[in-house]
Amino acid sequence: MSFCGGCFRGLSGKRNEALLPDCSPNHMGVRQVSSVDEAMSLVRTQAGSWQPSPKYQQWASPVPRLSSPSAYTSLDEDVDFDLVIDESTQPHKQTLQLDTDIPPGRLASGTNSFGAPAQQKRSAFEAQMLLASPGNLPKPMTAEERENAIRGLLPTATFQMLAKVPRALLTKHDEAGKKLRRQLMRGATVVFVSAGLPGKRFTFEIAASLGIQPVILEHPDSWSRCLVEQGVVAKFLPVDFSQDSEQVFQQALQAIQQLGQDGVTGPVDGIASFVELSIPLVARLAEALGLPGHKPQAVDNARNKHATRACLKAAGLPTPRNFLVKDSSMLSRGIQEVGFPAVLKPVSGAASLGVKKVTSEAEAKMYYKEIVDELSTLVISSGALIQGPSDGSGIKASQSCDLTVLMEQFLDGPEVDVDIVMSEGEYRYAAVADNGPTLEPYFNETWAVCPSLLPKDKQRELRELSVASCKAMGFSSGVFHVECKYTSTGPQLIEVNARMGGGQVHECNRTTWGVCLVEETLVACLGIPSRPLVPSKPLSACAYCYVNAMKSGTVTDTTGLEKLAKREGVVWAKALTRVGNKAVGPAEGLPTWLCDLFVTAPEPKQALDFLHALEKEEPVHVR
Repeated sequence: MSFCGGCFRGLSGKRNEALLPDCSPNHMGVRQVSSVDEAMSLVRTQAGSWQPSPKYQQWASPVPRLSSPSAYTSLDEDVDFDLVIDESTQPHKQTLQLDTDIPPGRLASGTNSFGAPAQQKRSAFEAQMLLASPGNLPKPMTAEERENAIRGLLPTATFQMLAKVPRALLTKHDEAGKKLRRQLMRGATVVFVSAGLPGKRFTFEIAASLGIQPVILEHPDSWSRCLVEQGVVAKFLPVDFSQDSEQVFQQALQAIQQLGQDGVTGPVDGIASFVELSIPLVARLAEALGLPGHKPQAVDNARNKHATRACLKAAGLPTPRNFLVKDSSMLSRGIQEVGFPAVLKPVSGAASLGVKKVTSEAEAKMYYKEIVDELSTLVISSGALIQGPSDGSGIKASQSCDLTVLMEQFLDGPEVDVDIVMSEGEYRYAAVADNGPTLEPYFNETWAVCPSLLPKDKQRELRELSVASCKAMGFSSGVFHVECKYTSTGPQLIEVNARMGGGQVHECNRTTWGVCLVEETLVACLGIPSRPLVPSKPLSACAYCYVNAMKSGTVTDTTGLEKLAKREGVVWAKALTRVGNKAVGPAEGLPTWLCDLFVTAPEPKQALDFLHALEKEEPVHVR
């Protein structure tokens, strides 16, 4: 059978011929090509007329680049890579921001324990995804419902092209195979749900450079709306994300279904997101439209920390002691079953929000009360999640948000990130990066280095656990950012993020191994098999960090960053604050991130030592 069934594989998680429509060449009347050259000449039907702006020359292109003459920058040319992750200096102000990669509390003063400004408004959709995921989104379809959905839909243009290419050609693990897979992506219409922070602009630039017709679906006042005028994306679909998640889903579904009617783009070929809180919505939109994607239940398993542990236990994988604390009366039992040290965390959440380490019964009671009180005092008013006003107006968020707290065994040992690319049920790439010790009790990140400095046998164990964890939750394809620890009793999972990691993760994998996780995300969302080309040895080593404020005070000088940026081996040195801003040190609360440093060196130990030396220079002064 042809591999064209891959366009629907994400719906069932594995190749199940009983659930897939008969899309064999004989049934569809399709003649398959017999060579890569013939496959490269396939023409996409229903392609839109949009092309990236020829005047826009700063594409953030991955390498090696594909030769393809066109009106826009060739992927064979030398293109400057200008990655911007300066989250604090963007002039645009928007009312809603779903991206949790850099929580606002780490860039500003006056934060609560969840890392958000005390008066920051959170939309109803955000509240549900952050505190009660998946909120009121549709329940996952049954196998029969998925089959009926698929049979009632016309195949996408990508599906039609894949039906003509033998699987042996699609999965070639060489430059010819990579060029073919890129050619099959060209002209595809991909909807990106939520643009994220302005630093994620490079994801859309990469998509456009690969010939994708990017469409952003976002809140109407998003900073990303200007990318249409700038020629970076084809369309902007405004959706009111202040609404309940069910309303957001329906409005988003309707907007996506109308694509292709004006000829600017074709009908939707794939849906993706690089924003954690939007992943449950993306999974359900893909399922409803019969497109490749994660199974909603798999996403829900990853987003709910207790469900994650249940999946690991069912699969026979190591699981830390844990207990669900649904109210204060259950805390004592949780202490007895889990012991100390332990970690308290909301059962739904992202970016370490509300996560606290506890070492005694007194700390457990104090931090549990702090977490629950914070959640209990929130209300939904005019579609936003805010601190309860004194007049008592608004609807209590506790009516729709899960106040359950997970108490879990504290995991000792070094922490790592494992960035994974899965395709057809198996991993095709898994890179391990070491993380420095977090600043407790808030679990603030310190530094990271890649490749890992751990012994190879420990790296293999961590990789195997990470891949097995993804499978245990029901994932079979896509890009994943997995966090683990190598404890005194062996590897343990912290969490699985069903998306590319944020911040410096993309650049880390591109610099070290030459793998573009944005491109791999696009490949997966279009149902094309992934076979990233990975060198036998690292191209380079890198180290990076968000520099934490070690004391509270006022930012007085950031000019040291300009000097650092000019040094050899420094990829970037970017301010995350301004002179005059207040900074919070760990003694007073969640530490403020002052700047973002990224360096390279021939060996990982050299890169890490270089990074630490730059930190000691205190390029951002706090007095």
